Amino acid sequence: MTGVLPSQTIETMLARQEIKLAAPLLDGQIQPASLDLRLGTVAYRVRASFLAGQGRTVAERLQEFEMHRIDLREGAVLEKGCVYLVPLMESLDLPAHVTAVANAKSSTGRLDLLTRTITDGGEEFDRIRAGYSGPLYAEICPRSFSVLARPGMRLNQIRFRDGQSVLDDDTLRALHARTPLVDGDAVIEDGLGFSVDLRLPGTDLVGYRAKPHTGVIDLERIGVYDPRDYWEEVRSDNGHIILDPGAFYILVSREAVHIPPQYAAEMAPYLAMVGEFRVHYAGFFDPGFGHAAAGGAGSRGVLEVRCHEAPFVLEHGQVVGRLVYERMAELPQQLYGAGIASNYQGQGLKLSKHFKTPS
Repeated sequence: MTGVLPSQTIETMLARQEIKLAAPLLDGQIQPASLDLRLGTVAYRVRASFLAGQGRTVAERLQEFEMHRIDLREGAVLEKGCVYLVPLMESLDLPAHVTAVANAKSSTGRLDLLTRTITDGGEEFDRIRAGYSGPLYAEICPRSFSVLARPGMRLNQIRFRDGQSVLDDDTLRALHARTPLVDGDAVIEDGLGFSVDLRLPGTDLVGYRAKPHTGVIDLERIGVYDPRDYWEEVRSDNGHIILDPGAFYILVSREAVHIPPQYAAEMAPYLAMVGEFRVHYAGFFDPGFGHAAAGGAGSRGVLEVRCHEAPFVLEHGQVVGRLVYERMAELPQQLYGAGIASNYQGQGLKLSKHFKTPS
């Protein structure tokens, strides 16, 4: 059956060596519809972001762009504004009918840590052709905070597909009629649209903006950092905020999103003519997201927003992104938030797991 491959099929792929490991699999590495990818032992500082391109390997291109290499085994700082390439502990030998797509994990996106996967012969970031056999690399560019990284850290994830399984708008409307995908009216056009909430109940706090000069964040330390050292509060009493060029914001969707267990979704930027901002790259929504919370009432989507060339007024209820839904090839044996570590089930406005809960 075509669709996104579930956790049990990923286990089979590992057993068949269609996914190869340089180190033993970790607990929790297999997610309901994806596999977490792990950093290897060395990071290459490169002059610029690059793709291998048709007929060329990443190793060949690395000879052109490498500046120096960093041993990660004792931990090393990846500095804000620099570009690094890290070979991953996972490699692939995919069947001819299976493609893959990669994306940053939620916590990675919420740190404005641009992380993209590249492959030998690759002509796109995060897109892996059917039948690919070869290594995987993470391109990492910290954009708001310098971070301390070590081997085995999981910054991005990979999802596998057999055939095309994206729901068209008519099918998505029918699914919403049977199983509401958002609380309220659904805006469906090239996926399920979602908007920004700038009128949160009982507070004028609507988001956070990354401070320009901060300390290093150790990616292994969970719940220890004071948000005030890294973030400015964004408040609004009139339902709009002004985004500053180059600034990075954490906001929240107005809609509570529901991903039924038989489906998976991916966040995509809203393809409007505005062009002054975009939602960040982190984007996999697993089967069961919002399903267990409050009897399936949904969970808010956290928005990682960066403004571009000019200051821009963002209004309450403005559509800022869309969710593209796909069928699962089979019902996953595990669901998001059900018996596995799921940091963001039932979330509202929430920073990454590295920060203390604001008082």
